Amino acid sequence: MSLDADTLTDRRRLKRRLFFWRVAAILAAAIALMTLLAEGGFYLPRAHIARVTIDGVIVDDRHQNEMLKKLGEDRSVRAVILSIDSPGGTTTGAESLYESVRELAEKKPVVAVLGTVAASGGYIAALSADHIVSRGNTITGSIGVVFQWAQLEKLLGNIGVEVQEVKSSPLKAEPSPFHATNPEALKVTREMIDSSYDWFLRLVAERRKLDDATARTLGDGRVYTGWQAVRKGLVDELGAEEEAIAWLSREHAIDAKLPVRDWTPAYPDLGMASLTGRALGEAAVTAIDGLTGKTQQAKRLTLDGLTSVWQPDR
Repeated sequence: MSLDADTLTDRRRLKRRLFFWRVAAILAAAIALMTLLAEGGFYLPRAHIARVTIDGVIVDDRHQNEMLKKLGEDRSVRAVILSIDSPGGTTTGAESLYESVRELAEKKPVVAVLGTVAASGGYIAALSADHIVSRGNTITGSIGVVFQWAQLEKLLGNIGVEVQEVKSSPLKAEPSPFHATNPEALKVTREMIDSSYDWFLRLVAERRKLDDATARTLGDGRVYTGWQAVRKGLVDELGAEEEAIAWLSREHAIDAKLPVRDWTPAYPDLGMASLTGRALGEAAVTAIDGLTGKTQQAKRLTLDGLTSVWQPDR
């Protein structure tokens, strides 16, 4: 009888242990799920306002555009806040971002909140929104396009370097840093700049409801504070995210108590290659900052083509 009693006692202990481990496993799974929810790895489809951050140098970003498309299709997203802090970037990148946001705005109300800087291409991003809110000390405007190159002919001559070239026509690869720019090359470059600049001015006139003459007067390349931009009609009101949410509530009946959730593009993980490239890119950006005194906070370092970027002097 004592053996049977011991066996029965052991079985009871085993059951208690199994019950304990099952409860522990359930709690661990619950904690893991809560962690993922807190970190944004997964989320339940719950009504919210999406916040999209546009910062650094603006380039043509396919992953960002795909995210903006998903925002338009997600039923849990009631509205979108564009949080902009950017000096601009490539004109093509700003154009691509503008078009993606306008497609999104056909499905969801979009409001822009300007941070420290929202100039040039950053202001193009703001124009894509239905309403623009700015801090009083925000630097914005800088409406214009620039194409720059270094003239290295004299420097190379001083160190005994001569660049030879064979090209199919006189305007190929012009303007060139390796020799003085001829009048014809300057002419076609000016025509290219004017074409892009006219597009920028049309956006300003259309989105801010200005006549062409006023848009051109305001779009002479200068920057404005938020206070100035409101007075001149380039920005709708002063404030921050609270004012943006109040506008969404007032104009689009969006519940002001909805949570605001950050959305970020799903960039591919390239492992060590990604880490190495990022480290080299940051080192290059730091080096250029030291040499030029310009702000070059970029997702990518190279800005090929026309640029709409505010470049403050030292």
